[in-house]
Amino acid sequence: VQLQASGGGLVQAGDSLRLSCVASRRTFSNFAMGWFRQAPGKEREFVAAITWSGGSTVYADSVKGRFTISRDNAKDTVYLQMSSLKPEDTAVYYCAAGIRVARTYEQYNYWGQGTQVTVSS
Repeated sequence: VQLQASGGGLVQAGDSLRLSCVASRRTFSNFAMGWFRQAPGKEREFVAAITWSGGSTVYADSVKGRFTISRDNAKDTVYLQMSSLKPEDTAVYYCAAGIRVARTYEQYNYWGQGTQVTVSS
């Protein structure tokens, strides 16, 4: 599965942004999907994940209530709607596909190339 993430950019604190991740294969609906992020000098951290059906989601505490993960299996796409953005949300955001929802990046088998999100104060 090849994943292509997009939608990053430079925004101000308090703004919203929506990231998209398109999968190359029609088996997209078989996979749980996750979003991770990595800021300069920091380890990659879990952001959110969604089951193959979209029926269940999990979030990192740092983004709960501000970010929403969703998916459209007909379009082979997973989204991350980000609201009330903060400077500490600045990072490269990666989408990933795996067998099951997990908070650790080792559980995901396929990764997108990342998209930069920069939030200015």
